Amino acid sequence: MNIQDLHEESWKQLDGWRARLPHSLLLTGPRGIGKFDLARVFAESLLCESPLPSRAACGSCPACGWLAHGNHPDFRRIQPEALAGDDGDGGEGGKKKPSQQIIIDQIRALDDFLHVGTHRQGMRVLLFHPAEAMNRHTANSLLKSLEEPIPGTLFLLVSSEPERLLPTIRSRCQRLSIPLPETSRARGWLAERGIEDAARWLALAGGSPLWAAELGSGDERALLDALVTELAKGGRVDPLAAAAVADRVVKADKRPASLRRVVEWGQKWLVDLILARAGQAPRYFLAQAAPLARLAGRTELSGLLAFSRKALQYRLQCAQPLNSRLFLEDFFMNYAALFEPVRDGHG
Repeated sequence: MNIQDLHEESWKQLDGWRARLPHSLLLTGPRGIGKFDLARVFAESLLCESPLPSRAACGSCPACGWLAHGNHPDFRRIQPEALAGDDGDGGEGGKKKPSQQIIIDQIRALDDFLHVGTHRQGMRVLLFHPAEAMNRHTANSLLKSLEEPIPGTLFLLVSSEPERLLPTIRSRCQRLSIPLPETSRARGWLAERGIEDAARWLALAGGSPLWAAELGSGDERALLDALVTELAKGGRVDPLAAAAVADRVVKADKRPASLRRVVEWGQKWLVDLILARAGQAPRYFLAQAAPLARLAGRTELSGLLAFSRKALQYRLQCAQPLNSRLFLEDFFMNYAALFEPVRDGHG
C-alpha cells in the first residue's frame, strides 16, 4: 500500500486538478498522516515524462532519475535548514545552529529559478514544507510571487498548522484538507511495514499512520518512555528528579522541538486522565489504562482542567529560549499538585 492508496480520495482530488492546475496549492491536515509524502509524489507525477496509467510517476524516465538524485532542474524543495539532512547538532565547534525557520534568503535565492525557462518546456514545482516555518518576512517575500502567477509553475505548500500562515498566503492557495485515513486502512499500512502492536501506536499518534510508524520503530521511544515513567507515579513523583531525567533525554534528542514534544505528550496524558476521571477508556495511552484509572481517582476534575489550560501556556513558552531544566521542574511540580496527598503509601 503506497501513500496514494492510504489517501485514495485526496489523491483523486489532486488528480482531478491536473487539467486546470492552480498556481498554488496548500495541503493541510494533522501531523504524521503523510501530507508531505502525498505532495512529493504529486510533484513527481507532474514532472514525470512518462506517467503510469494511475497518473503516478514512472520512476524510470530521465525526469524521475533526476528527482531521485535530488537534481531535477525544475524542482525546488524549500524547508528549514534543520530538516535539510544530517547537519549535525550545530552546537559544537562554534558552528551556527541550523535554522528551524524558512528564511527570507531562501525565497530570494529562487529569483533566477523562477525567471528562466523550464527544462524541456515542462512544469516547474516548488515544494514548501512545513509552510508554517516561514516567518513574517519570508511569507511576505513569497507573497509577491503568489500575487503574480508564473505560467507552468506550481507552488505546493504543506502545513500541519495552517493558522500560522498569513491570511494573505492562505487566500491565494487552493486548499486541500487531508483527513486521517480510516483506521483499518492505517493499520493495514502499518502492518505492511512490520510495525507490531499497530493499534497502540496508532492511538498514541492520534490516528496518524506515519507518526505511528515512527513511534513503533523507536525514534520517539526514549522521550516517551521517560516521560510516561514519571507521569505514572502521580503524586509520588519527585518533581526535581523527574525534571532531571526528562531534561537529559531532551538534550540528548537531536531532533527539533524536543521540549515541545514533552508538553504535547503531557497534554495527551492529561486528556486520558480526564477521560479516566469520567470513567471512560483512554484515547491515547491504551497500554496505561489501569494506572490512568488509578491515578484519576486521586484527582479533581477542576484541577485537571486547570492544569490543561496551564499546559497550553507551557506549549507557547517552550517555543521561546528558556532553561529547560527549570521549565520541566515547574511542569512536574504542577503535575504532582494534582493528586491528593499520599497517606497510605499507594500513589
